[in-house]
Amino acid sequence: MGCVVRRFNLMDVLEAIKTRRSVRAYKNQAISGESYERLCMALRYAPSACNIQPWRFVMVRDQQLIQQIAHASCGQMWMAGAPLIVVGCGFGEQAYKSIGGYGNSIDIDLAIAMDHLTLVAVAEGLGTCWIGAFDERSVKKLLGVPKNVKVVCLMPVGYPASGDLNYPVDEARRKKPEEIFCADYYK
Repeated sequence: MGCVVRRFNLMDVLEAIKTRRSVRAYKNQAISGESYERLCMALRYAPSACNIQPWRFVMVRDQQLIQQIAHASCGQMWMAGAPLIVVGCGFGEQAYKSIGGYGNSIDIDLAIAMDHLTLVAVAEGLGTCWIGAFDERSVKKLLGVPKNVKVVCLMPVGYPASGDLNYPVDEARRKKPEEIFCADYYK
């Protein structure tokens, strides 16, 4: 039996990467059940160090709770317009312990999972925004997150108020390749 290699349309993946934007205004429109399931699938199938999957995702759809989370996020009340906020929670004691010889993998594991979510969201016509500015103690209290669990990030998800996400990348705002890549040795 040979190994079957499944190929995906590379341009679709690259276009999702290039068109993903931070969206801070959302339509008053619920996310369909099918789209919601695919968002959950993106999180569930995301890789983690040693496949430990040291996480739990709180999928917040209650509008009153979303309002409170926005308030606990340094008053970023625009977040309250999203029909969903995904709260990425990590179990540091379960995570891989030897990242770089000094730390665990929890932040990286959650970042990978949440980034998978952003790309599926683009494919679903949804917008997202990474939120790192929040009061962890307040968010934990609101959601009943145990003390030993780290809230790594929050991500509002919804249909962008401004319409289509498919506009070209502003190349002038991206660093030039020679500024970010070096061959063989750090230069």
